[in-house]
Amino acid sequence: MKRPILAACVIVAAATSTLAGDLPLQRRSSYVPPETYNSLFNWTGFYVGVHGGYGWGSAAGSNPDGFVGGAQVGYNYQAAPNGVLGLEADISATSIDGKNGAVQFSPDYLGTIRARAGYSFDPAMIYVTGGAAYGRGDLTVAGLSNTQFHWGWTLGGGVEAMVTPNVSARLEYLYVDLGKQNYQSIVGPLGVGYTTSLVRGGLNYRF
Repeated sequence: MKRPILAACVIVAAATSTLAGDLPLQRRSSYVPPETYNSLFNWTGFYVGVHGGYGWGSAAGSNPDGFVGGAQVGYNYQAAPNGVLGLEADISATSIDGKNGAVQFSPDYLGTIRARAGYSFDPAMIYVTGGAAYGRGDLTVAGLSNTQFHWGWTLGGGVEAMVTPNVSARLEYLYVDLGKQNYQSIVGPLGVGYTTSLVRGGLNYRF
């Protein structure tokens, strides 16, 4: 009688050991979803900043060139995972000036109102940009000057990178066409168009 009972105990113990040994394997074979990647940087938000650079172009038979410097304000929205859309407005004072004989042309200031579309590589972004441009030109003929306001368009692109979560630095190129305006002069009305290329560096503070 004791032998059958002992045998039954051995069988139960062996089965329990086998089941217990299987539990870790069952846990190891269970599905574990992959970790979701979350970027440490996000471009969404308002920002303000400053910029400076150099411009060169053509107007009134001359090739005005000089330095520019000013400020910008804008807003970005980062669409998952890498797309960035934004709007930006800026204005720059200039030392741009060109002369052709007795005719001299210089833009007092330049500004743009642009859309931006970029692709983010985490802390860096490349972008294209385009929109409206404006400025005031000053034409001097034989010592007599006249100013006119210009509207036009601009197109360009650049690269921007975050230095800290709140500060970014950029380098961009813009082509600006301010069209043609009629200026008064001692020889009568003069139609003057102005185009320029701008290379600018800048810093932005993001809120």
